Amino acid sequence: MPEALRNYIDGVWKVPDRSGALPRPDPATGAALAEVPLSTAAEVDRAVRAARAAFPSWRAVPVAERARLLAAGRERLLGDEEAIVLEITRENGKTLDEARGSFLRGLEALEFALSAPTLVQGSALANVSRGVDTQLLREPVGVVVGITPFNFPAMIPMWMAPLALACGNTFVLKPSERTPGTAVRLVERLSEAGLPRGVLNLVHGARETVEALVDHDGVDAVAFVGSAPVAREVYARGAAAGKRVLALAGAKNHLVVLPDAALGPTVEAIVSSAYGHAGERCLAASVVLAVEPVGDELVRRLSERVGAVRVGPGDLEGTEMGPLIRAEHAARVSDEVRRAEGEGAVRAAVGPAPAGTGGFFLPPTLLDRVRPEMAIAREEVFGPVLCVVRVRSLDEALEVANRSRFGNAAAIFTRDGRAAREFSHRIEAGMVGVNVGVPAPAAYFPFVGWKGSVFGDLAATGRPAVEFYTRPKTVISRWFPP
Repeated sequence: MPEALRNYIDGVWKVPDRSGALPRPDPATGAALAEVPLSTAAEVDRAVRAARAAFPSWRAVPVAERARLLAAGRERLLGDEEAIVLEITRENGKTLDEARGSFLRGLEALEFALSAPTLVQGSALANVSRGVDTQLLREPVGVVVGITPFNFPAMIPMWMAPLALACGNTFVLKPSERTPGTAVRLVERLSEAGLPRGVLNLVHGARETVEALVDHDGVDAVAFVGSAPVAREVYARGAAAGKRVLALAGAKNHLVVLPDAALGPTVEAIVSSAYGHAGERCLAASVVLAVEPVGDELVRRLSERVGAVRVGPGDLEGTEMGPLIRAEHAARVSDEVRRAEGEGAVRAAVGPAPAGTGGFFLPPTLLDRVRPEMAIAREEVFGPVLCVVRVRSLDEALEVANRSRFGNAAAIFTRDGRAAREFSHRIEAGMVGVNVGVPAPAAYFPFVGWKGSVFGDLAATGRPAVEFYTRPKTVISRWFPP
């Protein structure tokens, strides 16, 4: 029988009383790995109450001591790195290299959180008026909920929980029901570092669990990463209840290739961006804007490379692209490709896909002659599909890219510094690459999109994330003589 996963509430692991459960299949084989409980509102209430009860004493722990506990957690995570990486691959489908890279990016965010004694420092100014001093403090928000997606089951929880805890908050994690096992391992290791009961909690579930967390009056802040429709709903629902909400949403990332680009490394960067992680990441290249006359040669080279992408189980040596997360998602992506062909797109290249595995595999696909008004050029596909749109100039490329309702990331490939500078200043995206296909900032810089790619005005990493997990308090004081 598949393992029944447990919640972690108030320092205790327990399979919750539940009205149902979801299977957690291995994307590479379709075999059931575990049963994911659908936690009820009562179970959510227990977790939030535990976090609320632990908050006063946790916020009183000196910030340096909180950082030391997290440093001990870091050592335990590193000691369990191989098992965590394997778990990511097993339940998500990433290659082992991709899984390891995402784990290390999460670790980078935890290491940023260890600087909390500096990060949460306030400021002061004496004599703002005669005998009057002003002090700015940064204090924790309270109980923070983290709702994380399937595509980065280690990295994004590690973006959220360590920094929230370092800032003095208590935390309730709701991982994706598609990839919950990685979150279990993370919470096990962090809790072993000596975190007090109730400071870090985990509840499994799906939509109803999310709604119960967002609606709970004991929750002060919600950090979310997921699809655009759900992000919009979480933001609206949480904000209407008076909570602080940061919801990272969808993307439609454009890569501009100028005629002077170095096509060898450019093609490798584009293929890695579009098909790495099977295209299931918010920084994946989705549309290449080929500035003529580069289109024909670029498509020829991309076609050769796409046809050679090695697709298979993520734990198989040499695999470059693993399966998609579930069968329904693979079917939807296939439907999007067929629809685009019906609208006039040309399937320029299709890579191989393994047969007979029982997994949720799709071949990497390259579509040429895509027009900007086509659905596949406008909507998020979240799969191994790359579109080529041919344009006549950098101005036209910018106009097409900036027409998107999303603004997560964009990149340009060129040898022309002036063109790169113009692109960087005019593109409407939060993260920009110059000859970089995946412009993912290090954890001490802000990770944030623009427009419909984010709901909220801060960022998931870097100093803006510190601002999200704390609130400012201004103290104005004057002392009279005896």
